[in-house]
Amino acid sequence: MHLTGSMRRAEASLCPSFVLRQRAFALPEGELRMENQYLLEMREITKEFPGVKALNGVTLQVRPGTVHALMGENGAGKSTLMKCLFGIYTPDGGEMLLNGQKLELKSSKDALDRGISMIHQELHPIPHRSVAENVWLGRFPMRGILVDEKKMIRDTEALFSSLDMNINPKTLVGSLSVSKIQSIEIAKAVSFHSKVIVMDEPTSSLTGNEVEQLFKIIRDLRSRGVAIIYISHKMEEILRISDEVTIMRDGTKIGTWPASELTTDLIISRMVGRDLTQRFPPRSNVPGGSLLKVEDFTSTNPKSFKNVSFELKKGEILGIGGLVGSQRTELIEAIFGLRALASGSLQINGKRVRIRSSQDAIRHKMALLTEERRVTGIFPVLSIHENTVISNLKRYERPYLLLDGKRMKEDVVRSIERLRVKTPSSRQLIKNLSGGNQQKVLLARWLLTDPDILLLDEPTRGIDVGAKYEIYTIIADLAKQGKSIIMISSEMPELLGMSDRVMVMSEGRLTGIVDGKSATEQEIMRLAAQA
Repeated sequence: MHLTGSMRRAEASLCPSFVLRQRAFALPEGELRMENQYLLEMREITKEFPGVKALNGVTLQVRPGTVHALMGENGAGKSTLMKCLFGIYTPDGGEMLLNGQKLELKSSKDALDRGISMIHQELHPIPHRSVAENVWLGRFPMRGILVDEKKMIRDTEALFSSLDMNINPKTLVGSLSVSKIQSIEIAKAVSFHSKVIVMDEPTSSLTGNEVEQLFKIIRDLRSRGVAIIYISHKMEEILRISDEVTIMRDGTKIGTWPASELTTDLIISRMVGRDLTQRFPPRSNVPGGSLLKVEDFTSTNPKSFKNVSFELKKGEILGIGGLVGSQRTELIEAIFGLRALASGSLQINGKRVRIRSSQDAIRHKMALLTEERRVTGIFPVLSIHENTVISNLKRYERPYLLLDGKRMKEDVVRSIERLRVKTPSSRQLIKNLSGGNQQKVLLARWLLTDPDILLLDEPTRGIDVGAKYEIYTIIADLAKQGKSIIMISSEMPELLGMSDRVMVMSEGRLTGIVDGKSATEQEIMRLAAQA
């Protein structure tokens, strides 16, 4: 490779490790030398946890310069397999090879040093540090014993420029949207210039334009011989971006197929082991009169929602659609008393009420299922039992500050059975459950408070198609029982398949309310894109 003087001067502005990786990354297509046709092999991997065999002899073979999709229901073992690859878990059996050489990983640092990086589904940035510090954490450019902040900023700007991302490196990560944080994690993974990059639900919080940008980055990586292991529940994405697809079920590998030979129906049937003829449960109930009335809700934040008014009927599922940044989450958090209002009023059953806190909302028989279940939903170090009853402890109070353990246990067991939570025991830590089962536990928690109004923010985000149907059935049954539901969703089929009406927001304004049975995706997108 020959460098001009200007190119050498440009390189001099970057930290040495980043420059070396850039040069390695710029190898011509095909120059990555392979000892066999597979860049990565995971052979007969097994992994057990107390009461659960998470992986049972799973083999995964990934070719260089390909996108290899890994699919399966929540609990199929996908994340466990990838955590073994990334050094978070140590397999109980089997072996791993990278470019024909045996991999023995004791930590994620070992994986990164060997050329394996991973973008996790659940984001865990350091919110009170800058974007640049989050990107280069653990590998800061140094000047003597001090961090060279100017160089770190230049490195970050060069990285973002190469990925066509417009993010200020000096911004505190905690002030950014989930989609921006997701983009930063993608950039961070790319900055390692690894041979293998695992992407676990990378588009779950991205807008349409950001998804297209990610696919552009993936195509660029693929052309340089990098292997991408892509985990997603979005069938359209899988069929569009993947070369090969491996499907897992219950900790075993079902098979691997060229993506060109698969259809959405085939993938679903191989994932769940049965044909899923209906994506959404049948709906027959007719919503009743007005239950909740929101009038002129305006946030104290001038960049948030303003002048929003709507009604929610008894037994109705009201979907809320809109693009990232439309302030849907902020609106329902304000209804639940978590955000301050500059103006607006709320009526329940025709009576005006003031809700200034979540305690007020719960007293008025409301419940909120948050978007980020791992951050603002579950208590990961507590059991399913504790997570289920924690919002309704008054129900179990006895004299002398005691709790009725027998009644608590009965309610938890009944909830597990009712919502079909897959777990060996109610004493299992909730963090060990799949995303779909965690979501069921959170629903069970709120149902014990006997709410009349449920606010559901992306209730099936990061959940597989089989678990989605179970969540949809629970929601539909609740509406049939007369519960009223507001459901935010970024998935258009979900909005149209589940909602009686769809309310659309754009940049904090309500732009329209349409009938869920007759509305089209084009109509909702037109309303969502209104300036």
